[in-house]
Amino acid sequence: MTPKSGDVWLADLGLAAKTRPVVIVSRTDPDPPRALILYVPLTTQNRQSRYEVTLPRLEFLDRDSVANVQGLGSLPRVRLERRLGKLPDDVVGKIKRALAFALDLGLVA
Repeated sequence: MTPKSGDVWLADLGLAAKTRPVVIVSRTDPDPPRALILYVPLTTQNRQSRYEVTLPRLEFLDRDSVANVQGLGSLPRVRLERRLGKLPDDVVGKIKRALAFALDLGLVA
């Protein structure tokens, strides 16, 4: 299965042999130059900053969570273990706006 933007996956981030949920933020590219995906980690630690997007209650997550855009990273697709679900489109839009803010892309209204 090809990861798509807005999908939530369980990923091996190399942190003390733990897997973490991440949301894929990579664009869909049928011919990428590398087998990497861009992701934003999900966390239960909500600091209520503009770098976090509160997620709605999701059946595939056991706790209230936020997307932490300051944790933006990339990893090889082979480190994605299993797809958990998909975020609603409006939440994906909020994450992308938070990324634009964090990266100072000037796209935030």
